[in-house]
Amino acid sequence: MPELWAGTDAGKAEHHCTVIDTDGAKVLSRRVPNSEPELLQLLGDVLELANGGQVTWAVDLNAGGAALMIALLVGHGQRVLYIPGRTVHHASGSYRGDGKTDAKDAFVIADQARMRRDLQPLQQWDEIAVDLRILTARRYDLTVDRTRAINRLRAQILEYFPALERAFDYSTSKAALVLLTGYRTPAALRRIGPARLSTWLANRRVRSAGAVAIAALEAAHAQHTVIAGEKTAAAMVHTLARAVMALDTEIAATDAAIEARFREHRHAETITSMPGIGTLLGAEFIARTGGDLDAVGGSRRLAGIAGLAPVPKDSGRISGNMRRPHRYHRRLLRVFYLSAQVAARCCPISKAFYERKRSEGKSHKQAILALARRRLDVLWALMRDQRTFTTEPPRRHPAAA
Repeated sequence: MPELWAGTDAGKAEHHCTVIDTDGAKVLSRRVPNSEPELLQLLGDVLELANGGQVTWAVDLNAGGAALMIALLVGHGQRVLYIPGRTVHHASGSYRGDGKTDAKDAFVIADQARMRRDLQPLQQWDEIAVDLRILTARRYDLTVDRTRAINRLRAQILEYFPALERAFDYSTSKAALVLLTGYRTPAALRRIGPARLSTWLANRRVRSAGAVAIAALEAAHAQHTVIAGEKTAAAMVHTLARAVMALDTEIAATDAAIEARFREHRHAETITSMPGIGTLLGAEFIARTGGDLDAVGGSRRLAGIAGLAPVPKDSGRISGNMRRPHRYHRRLLRVFYLSAQVAARCCPISKAFYERKRSEGKSHKQAILALARRRLDVLWALMRDQRTFTTEPPRRHPAAA
C-alpha cells in the first residue's frame, strides 16, 4: 500500500493541494475551492489514490482560511501536520527555480512533511479553548482601539486646550471622559463655574466630582486665548470621548465573558492557583495552547514555543553563547512574563528565587525571564498531576517512596 503526503497551500477562497509519494513524485495537483463539498471530494480522491495506505496531510495555516479543511480532516481521522509559512518560505529557497506559485508552495509543504520528523500533528481543540481564543483576540483588538482613540483624543485636546490635556490622565480617569462629553473648551468651563460643574458631574455618578471640577476650572482659567478650529476640535473630542467610553463598556463585557468561559475549563482552578495568574492571563494561556498537554508535547517544548528556552549561538572557539530564539509566541511569553513580575512581588517563593538571580548578577529582565521559565515547569507539573499550587511540596505515598 502506498504512503502519500498531501501538502496544501491554504488561502481564503481557494486552496492548492499537491500530493506526492515516497519518492517525492507528484501524483495529484489540484486547486480546490474553500467549501465543504469540494474539500470532501478532494479527501475522497486522495484516499482513493492511497488505496488503503497512510496519508499525511500538511497545511501552512492552523486557523483562518484553513479552519474548515482542518476540521474536516481531523473529523475524518486524518493525520494533519502544521508547517508555519515562514518555514515554507525558507525551505523554498532550497528547491529548484526562483518562481513562486501556489503549486510550488504546496509541493514544498508536502515534501517537508515527508522528510521532517519534528512537526507536531494538529488536534481538534475543545469548544472552551476555541471560545477563549476568539474572546481574547477580540479583547486584544479592543484594547488596541482604546489606546489609539486615547492617543488621538489627547492629541486633539493638545491642539486647542493644552492645560486641560495636562490636567487628567485620560487612560485611567473615567471622570475626565465624562467631563469631555459636556464641557471641552475654556470658555464653557468658566461659564458654568465650579459649583454647577461639580453638581453636573455628581449627577453622572462621577467620583470626587468636586476635585475634578476644581482641576478643570484651573485649566480653564489658565487659558483665555481662542485657537483657530476650536469648535471643530471640541466636537471631535466629544466623539472620541464617547468612543473611549463605549470601548470601556465593551471591554468590561468581554472580560466578564472570558472569566465565565474560563471558569468552565477543567484546568481553570489549577492555573489560577499559581500566584500572579488571574482569569485574563489564564484564559490567554488556554487560548494559545488549548490547555491540552498532549498537543504541546512537554514543558521543554512549551518553553521553546514561549521563547523561554535559550538557544546556543556557538561558532568556532566561542561556546556557551545562549540567546533568545527569533521565532516564538509573543502572546504566550507575555503570559509568563507578566505573571512572573506579579509573583516576584507577592509570592515569597518567587520573590526569593528572583532575589537569588539578582544576587548572581542578573538584570531585572533576566531574573524575571528565569523566574518565568521556572514557573512554566511548575505549571506544567500541576496540570499533569491535576492539583493546585501550594507552598508545601507534595507528599509522596509511602509505598511509592
